[in-house]
Amino acid sequence: MNIGIIGSGALGSNVARALASKGLAATLSTRRGPESLAALVAELGPTIKAGTVAEAAAADIVLIAVRWEDLGQALGSLPAWNGRIVIDGTNPVEFLDPNSPAAKDPSNPLAAYGIKAIDLGGRSSSEVFSEFVPGARVVKAFNHLDVNVLAQPQVSGGQRAMFYAGDDAAAKAEVRKVLDAIGYFPVDLGTLAVGGRLSELPFGALSSTQFIKI
Repeated sequence: MNIGIIGSGALGSNVARALASKGLAATLSTRRGPESLAALVAELGPTIKAGTVAEAAAADIVLIAVRWEDLGQALGSLPAWNGRIVIDGTNPVEFLDPNSPAAKDPSNPLAAYGIKAIDLGGRSSSEVFSEFVPGARVVKAFNHLDVNVLAQPQVSGGQRAMFYAGDDAAAKAEVRKVLDAIGYFPVDLGTLAVGGRLSELPFGALSSTQFIKI
């Protein structure tokens, strides 16, 4: 199974750690270039290699792990997806500078958490995300948990539940194999329109919910 990760921040690097802990291979990338990942891939071990964004995007399954506001820049110049599987790990939030006035805006209930919800005009985030990856089979996953726990799929004697959703049954089955291999307990939430909304931060009913399967 050929896996690519676009984005090497907390989300991308912790999913890479989870893969590496099970000896699973992946190509990790950042717009800063593979050289900037030398220390991280040395830490992760031999199964994780650094590559260009184009190399990561050429994988059979590609996790998009960039900030919402960076989607256009990260994905805009990539070639056609041609039915490959893209995992949407994003959420429609803006990360605030803690020293900015926005971080102290009393009208923003999420300011204390350092984020602001992005208004999508009533559309689901995966609906908007899909427009950045035309021709891809989109599965939403890795987005509902605190990124800092993603590298520990087993905890308290059980498995962390990992929600996933998508409109293509075969694509979901392949993503489920990845989640199983890492050690999560995969939970299918159905379609993007239903399950994607349930798990998307910040207002999805299941967002930030941590279930452990004992």
